[in-house]
Amino acid sequence: MNNIDELFSSLKVHIENATTLIDLDNIRINFLGRKGHITELLKGLSTIDDIERKKEFGKKINEIKLYCETALSEKKEIISEKLFLESVQKNKIDITMPGRRPKSASVNLLTQVEEEIVSILTEIGFRVVEGNEIEDDFHNFEALNIPYYHPSRDSHDSFFVSEKDVLRTHTSGMQIRTMLETPPPIAIVSPGKCARRDAIDSKHSPIFHQVEGLMVDEGISFNDLKGILELFCKKMFGNKTQIRLRPDYFPFVEPGADLSATCVICGGSGCKTCGGEGWLELMGAGMVHPNVFKYVNYDITKYTGFAFGMGIERVAMIKYGITDIRMFYENDIDFLKQW
Repeated sequence: MNNIDELFSSLKVHIENATTLIDLDNIRINFLGRKGHITELLKGLSTIDDIERKKEFGKKINEIKLYCETALSEKKEIISEKLFLESVQKNKIDITMPGRRPKSASVNLLTQVEEEIVSILTEIGFRVVEGNEIEDDFHNFEALNIPYYHPSRDSHDSFFVSEKDVLRTHTSGMQIRTMLETPPPIAIVSPGKCARRDAIDSKHSPIFHQVEGLMVDEGISFNDLKGILELFCKKMFGNKTQIRLRPDYFPFVEPGADLSATCVICGGSGCKTCGGEGWLELMGAGMVHPNVFKYVNYDITKYTGFAFGMGIERVAMIKYGITDIRMFYENDIDFLKQW
């Protein structure tokens, strides 16, 4: 208690000499903290027996405490304002300098290719139908002649979100929905995002995009399918493009075929891109299976039709010579701005 005036003088000097917020925080701890000088003085009042002397010291200690709190707050404002002005001056913008040109956005390559595919097919006479990315088991499998015991379900390796609902493994479900709602003639194209539990590598991704087409009417034949796909490939890859159809199996078409187009890099002579074969696999296609027509209540003695499906990433890779599907999803600005 005898050194209270010296303590007050020391407090003033410390606050006046403080130049940083850290200095102020140290002063606050040393004087106002749980073990600070002022706190210890307040605790020491209990040792004074003389009531008048106790009041006198208590009043003086409280005045010092109030001064400390007020002085620290005022000094903090002064230092903070100084730091703010220094920051403003340091980061000052020279308004006479030329501004930075903003980067222009562009449509993603996959979107561009999807729009091009759809544009070609709509010019031929197809109309666009789109649906939900979560599909039920009936539309995604059963109605497409893929019952629960069918081994081809293994290749779809699906993401089930419930017992009967799945992230669609293809956009074929929209073909079923359209046929259930619309009588022939039908000519539709269905683009959209799909998902399968594929391991990620240069040619596979668990998320990918498809465009599928369907045409149903009286007298539709495989020749119609071949003619439309040949026209599509020539418009997509150039007039010199040739196509090759080879027998293949898909549960929802019979007969089924695998369509390949001449390599856009070598024109069919053979190169690294096509593995020296001169052909690049493009899509699957075929005549709609009679069992599918039965599910949608179409008269199989009256109507025939064909269906085809292609991966948008696959088409983009073939057309632009992209060798790794992962490049579409890495958000590499240098890659994306090329297109």
